[in-house]
Amino acid sequence: MRNTARWAAALGLTAAAVCGPLAGAAVAAPGAAPSSLYAPSALVLTVGHGNDAATATPERAATLICAPTAFGTHPDAARACAELRGTGGDFNALKPAEGVWCTKLYDPVVVTVQGVWQGQRVSYERTFGNTCMKDSVGDGVFSF
Repeated sequence: MRNTARWAAALGLTAAAVCGPLAGAAVAAPGAAPSSLYAPSALVLTVGHGNDAATATPERAATLICAPTAFGTHPDAARACAELRGTGGDFNALKPAEGVWCTKLYDPVVVTVQGVWQGQRVSYERTFGNTCMKDSVGDGVFSF
């Protein structure tokens, strides 16, 4: 009986130690300041040759983190983040640049984006006719 009482006391103290701070935080949460001023924005971009992501093998990948500052393995993270902010993170809103001429040679290139943009889950896939068409879209998001 003594061991049972000892275990009950130990479990009660452990629960109080673990859950006690959580209960205090729950009470203080409505008036407390947020822990961060920025919603997370972290993306992994891949590119590979093929008709869709299921059959294409990724050839290159880049990370792009846009909050609180632009960084990652993307070669021009600051410009790519600025471009995405301009579209509100909508990859479909990225348009081809004016005056860029690409051949009509069909050599499909697939771009995928996975991650989080301003706290919202992102999953994007797009197939371009060739590398030139991919590089002409936007101002550099897909240029990695």
